[in-house]
Amino acid sequence: MTRLSKRTVDTLSPGEKEYFVWDEDMPGFGLRVWPTGRKVYLIQYRDSGGRTRRKGLGKHGVVTAEDARKEARELLASVARGANPSGDAKRKRVAPTVEELCERFMDEYVPSHCKASTAKEYRRNIDLFIKPRLGKMKVAEIERSDIADLHHAHREISYQANRTLGVLSVMFNQAEVWGLRPDGSNPCRHVKKYEEKKRERYLSTEELIRLGQTLNELEASGEEPLPPIHCISGSDIGGIG
Repeated sequence: MTRLSKRTVDTLSPGEKEYFVWDEDMPGFGLRVWPTGRKVYLIQYRDSGGRTRRKGLGKHGVVTAEDARKEARELLASVARGANPSGDAKRKRVAPTVEELCERFMDEYVPSHCKASTAKEYRRNIDLFIKPRLGKMKVAEIERSDIADLHHAHREISYQANRTLGVLSVMFNQAEVWGLRPDGSNPCRHVKKYEEKKRERYLSTEELIRLGQTLNELEASGEEPLPPIHCISGSDIGGIG
């Protein structure tokens, strides 16, 4: 055992097999030396179940001995309080991304809860707006500001911005059900929807002709009662709100 410093670490030579050097001043803080000459700082401790755990702190030359010592001191102190730095790091690595949540949402939730038209709209919003912006981020790390930024990015098309926000809200509610986020942590909460202007479109001449033909066919076949047909044919149908 020796006190790990730049000078002492620089003098260590690789062996035929990897070996560890432990710091004499801080139990649990050490260095792993590989046969290739690679040297990595680490901590070693026992978790609450008694299992030996190790967590790397960085490669010598990239991380200084003193920086590694400082981080080791903080992490070992957290272990004394019941933390498990190695386990936490592993959970973070394997935690699902928003892209993975989107696919699980579409596979497991949507088929049994949504109509086909709704499922199609969800898929459109996911592929065109949600994945490109948030897909690579971890589900647990998404914050309200991330949602607000995405919503704001489509402010010129308020209808689309609001529909995307709606899809995200349902999806993150389900993420809580699946235990991917804490209860009540939906990041879409308090992101206010944009006011949507009434959309108006006029039928083209071709569309008016087709509508007239359809009304005539319905009247002739008796498939629909006459009052609604006459109401439509006698109204101003140029503008549809």
